[in-house]
Amino acid sequence: MPCRLYLLTPPALPDLPGFAKTFATTLDAGDVACVQLRLKDVSDDEVRRACDVLRPLAQERGVAFLMNDRPDLARDTGCDGVHVGQEDVSYAAARKIVGDDAIVGVTCHDSRHLAMTSGEAGADYVAFGAFYPTATKVAKTAAEPEILSWWSELFTVPCVAIGGITVDNAQPLIDAGADFVAVCGGVWDHPQGPAAAVAAFNRLFAA
Repeated sequence: MPCRLYLLTPPALPDLPGFAKTFATTLDAGDVACVQLRLKDVSDDEVRRACDVLRPLAQERGVAFLMNDRPDLARDTGCDGVHVGQEDVSYAAARKIVGDDAIVGVTCHDSRHLAMTSGEAGADYVAFGAFYPTATKVAKTAAEPEILSWWSELFTVPCVAIGGITVDNAQPLIDAGADFVAVCGGVWDHPQGPAAAVAAFNRLFAA
């Protein structure tokens, strides 16, 4: 299976209606496997509003829509699942909240132990990173592409590479065996626009 794009929303959406138009155009520019709504330092109501606007745009295109950190909000807003970090709700608690049919992905940083534990518990994917410096958040760990190779050779649970990934630096992660690359600024801040970034990522995957 070729690598696929896992899109993270910008951490702030001050112009939600305007962003929704850009978001739809971006999803139409090429294959996107899923979108994670990852807003920082906003109220639950703002998260819900963003979800109500963006989730249908993703789901009607066959793109899974995940909530960051909050399985309760994921369940209540009709998301397809949730992504949890090591400081968030545990995998088991998240699974109990969202149910057996929802997607639950887990941040595993650069830890083989965390990844194996999460995979054995039933996580739908494990996320490794940060592979590159990222402006989105302060990365707690730095990961090397080798961990993707190790994981993909031994386990069937998909792995996601995250952290500062752009069209220009994604190739080593694709080559190492990432099933998905999670991208935020590398799409939204692309000099030719986010739609061009999605198209460019898909050309990388196809090659």
